[in-house]
Amino acid sequence: MTISVQGVVARGKGEPVELATVLVPEPGPGEALVTVQACGVCHTDLHYKEGGIGDDFPYLLGHEAAGVVEAVGPDVTDVAPGDFVILNWRAVCGRCRACSRGRPWYCFNTHNATQKMTLEDGTVLSPALGIGAFAEKTLVASGQCTKVDPAIPAVAAGLLGCGVMAGIGAAINTGGVTRGDTVAVIGCGGVGDGAILGARLAGARTIIAVDVDDRKLEWAREFGATDVINSRDTDPVARIRELTGGNGADVVVEAIGRPQTYEQAFYARDLAGTVVLVGVPTPDMRLDLPLLDVFGRGGALKSSWYGDCLPSRDFPMLVDLHLQGRLPLDKFVSETIGLADIEEAFAKMSRGEVLRSVVIL
Repeated sequence: MTISVQGVVARGKGEPVELATVLVPEPGPGEALVTVQACGVCHTDLHYKEGGIGDDFPYLLGHEAAGVVEAVGPDVTDVAPGDFVILNWRAVCGRCRACSRGRPWYCFNTHNATQKMTLEDGTVLSPALGIGAFAEKTLVASGQCTKVDPAIPAVAAGLLGCGVMAGIGAAINTGGVTRGDTVAVIGCGGVGDGAILGARLAGARTIIAVDVDDRKLEWAREFGATDVINSRDTDPVARIRELTGGNGADVVVEAIGRPQTYEQAFYARDLAGTVVLVGVPTPDMRLDLPLLDVFGRGGALKSSWYGDCLPSRDFPMLVDLHLQGRLPLDKFVSETIGLADIEEAFAKMSRGEVLRSVVIL
């Protein structure tokens, strides 16, 4: 038996998204059916739409979501109908070599639902990041559901499902920011501001925000940036060095995913400092750095996938911090919209007018 719902589908590269009827199977073994309550419009969805991640069209977009478990399949014990959950796109297996070594945030065998959602004509949909949450209901692996305190509004909770978690985790989990550190964040969208917020939570004494948009730099101040640099007008590497006693920052988070800004991050860090790449590059991008500089500057060059988070550990903790007033997730929400408004939300995102548009269902 299948359930008919409305969902947002990208049929082809660069084509406008459309609202379509989606057939969702009842959950089988290891699966959960989730009624989606809120889903953020993330850059990753735009990358899918533009063909920047793959060509497995049509895509059922949406992944940064929270909702309520409606039904579960046989043998599912980690969640139950009625649980309020944040959806995650890294359901750890517990058995691969990373999990076996006690590093489940690196799980090499994450999984999604086995059954496929389809269009009415039987065309199989590829759910974005294995979730597909721009829909009234979606089918996921039960491990993609992280139960959290239902006191948090779904609009705020869903943001932890991708962008904000990626940023916070890039600073704290991957970058290892700790009290007294100096931190620079290049790119002040949702992920970059998440990194700024994470650096503040970790006790960084100096947090430098870099962007080309003064509006975004003002938002960055609201999340904890102590200094801001508009890199259209100022050399960000030189200015970061000035603001850190001539040394460079202990940790530089690159939240754009471009070779030019990565090179800035590389040279803006202190000797033995850390660069964290959390921005997502496109397949055609290449990086050219003198190997002697890579050797001579020491430190660490890291990439951060999903903020190296462990949803079962990190989501409940961050929800608690929000409920305590210490993690202002609501500040990321620029507007709430409906499913029919997603194409315009992509346009606003591309113009830099919003941090997050959040779909309410």
